Parts: sequence; C-alpha cells; structure tokens
Amino acid sequence: MSSETSNRAISAAEIVREYGPLDGAAAVHGVSHDGRQVWAATGAQLVAFDPASGEITRTLARAGDAGTAFDGTYLYQIAAARIHKIDPASGAIVADIPAPGAGRDSGLAWAEGSLWVGQYRERKIHQIDPDTGAIRRTLDSNRFVTGVTWVDGELWHGTWEGDESELRHIDPADGSVLESLALPAGVGVSGLESDGAGLFYCGGGNSGKVRAVRKPKTAAR
Repeated sequence: MSSETSNRAISAAEIVREYGPLDGAAAVHGVSHDGRQVWAATGAQLVAFDPASGEITRTLARAGDAGTAFDGTYLYQIAAARIHKIDPASGAIVADIPAPGAGRDSGLAWAEGSLWVGQYRERKIHQIDPDTGAIRRTLDSNRFVTGVTWVDGELWHGTWEGDESELRHIDPADGSVLESLALPAGVGVSGLESDGAGLFYCGGGNSGKVRAVRKPKTAAR
C-alpha cells in the first residue's frame, strides 16, 4: 500500500541545533535517546552525548551500521544482518535476533513491546518480535526509509533520496502520510529518534552530525 496522500501537510523542518561532527565518526547510521543522552551509531562504536552541552558522555565498542533503539533498559542496534540487544551499562550483548532485511535494514525504534525496523531501498517498515525477529506486520512507503520513531502515539520515519529528506508522520494502520517536515536541500536523515519532549534527533549520514528538529505541537490527522 502506498504511503502517499494528495492532501498531506508539508512544512519546513525547524533545525534548532547541530551536534558534531562527532569525534571519530565518519558517519552517523542510527540515533536513539535514553531519556537523558542521545546515542549515535557511528560504525565501529556507539557514542552517547549530552544534548544540553553536546559533550560526549559514553562510548561503547559495538558495531552499528544502521538503526538504534532503546526500550527503557536496553539498547538495540542493527549490525549487519543481526539486531544486538546491548546492556548500556556494561556494553555486553545480552541477546541477538536476525534483522528482517538480512543486512538491508535502516531505522530502528521501540514501541509497546515491538521493534519497528525500516528497510531503506525496499521502502518498508516492519513491526517485529524483539525476542525472535518474527515479522508481525509490514507498512509500505513510496520513499526510501531511513530512521523510525514512535512519540506520543505517532509513528514517524525519515526519508532520504538524492538531495531531498523529510520526516514523515504516518498512519500506523495503513502507512498513509499525514504530514511531512522537509529538511533543507542537501541535508540527509540517516537515523531518527524523539526525546518525547518536543524534539527529533536526526542522524546526518556522512556529515558525522546529529541535528535536533522541532516536532510540530499539533499533528495532522
């Protein structure tokens, strides 16, 4: 099912802050938020920083080449064809499951007992069982899918094709687009997470940056 609608609201994204380039980060592949810190997957490691000061607070030597999520206790990180469940205190991998795209996955989010996994070129979002990796359902998009996040009962995902990127609020029942925030030309989105307090954090791909974007106060319905 296509996620395009003819009457969706499109507005310019308001970038309120840029972080980085993060030290040692050739790229940002995934982004999450644990209630205090922003986490960024930079390839060879996971980096946490304080969003108020921008200072790096933690690094974990764990591979991360796509999406990152946090369930309130554990981090989840896509690494090649697996999703690792990581104890953020020790950095230990406590479990892992197969990623649905077998290495073609992008964004990752946690919501109400499920992981939500974006597939970039396949233009899909899968809801999966976090214990087994079994696919519970699938939403289709008409654009490449990068980051995925849930906030205030709303499902949002990033898109990035060529020089164009958007943050899209979609209907979780059928994938239809309810509203879009357009990023400036040339600004990519390679990971997406909300802090639950009015901001989205967006990975900036090969720029090595993370950008904070203001979430609209009222969502289109």
